[in-house]
Amino acid sequence: MADQRRTERLDQPREPRGVKLPRFDPEAFGRWSEGIARGMGTANFIVYMTVVIALWFGWNTLAPAELRFDPYTFTFLTLVLSLQASYAAPLILLAQNRQTDRDRVALEEDRRRATMQKADTEYLAREVAALRIALGEVATRDFLRSELARLAEELDAAAQRRQKRELRQADRAGGWPGAGEGRPGIGEGRPGTGGRRPGGGEPPLDEPRDEWDGDYARDGHPES
Repeated sequence: MADQRRTERLDQPREPRGVKLPRFDPEAFGRWSEGIARGMGTANFIVYMTVVIALWFGWNTLAPAELRFDPYTFTFLTLVLSLQASYAAPLILLAQNRQTDRDRVALEEDRRRATMQKADTEYLAREVAALRIALGEVATRDFLRSELARLAEELDAAAQRRQKRELRQADRAGGWPGAGEGRPGIGEGRPGTGGRRPGGGEPPLDEPRDEWDGDYARDGHPES
């Protein structure tokens, strides 16, 4: 005994003593228990169990006395049903615990996905808000069309004002616009008109009447 104590080393773990129990795979046993619990929870199991008990009662009641293996009071049947109930309850509880673990894992996964979806939704909302702010400063198609139409109207109005101004200046200078191209001036007139305007003092048909009349009156000539 003393030699054995001297050979023991404190820096090494002691080997476990006692009877070694057999080990089994908890996952395999859990799947097996779930299969049994799932089978016991079906209508087929209830029907088969009812048929077996009815045959048991009938045989041990109607059969000859020497052939009855479990006579009245059915002690052996009671023992079998008790054993079945004693094993069925733990198996059902084990199956429920495994289902609870699966539900917990599924719930955690759903919570994680919900958190990720919420974060993605918030990110997309911020991006959409930023795009709206950026698009608020960008010219749209309708805005460009309205601006181009307004510029076209302003250019047309400016061209008309310039044309009227040129006509007014030409009238004040004493000649028709383009008189050098063969058109008679204001004081010249056509032959036989006495220097009067064509048509008895009326402006030509290609000139605005209001501008011609107004300029003619401002120059001091009587309006016709």
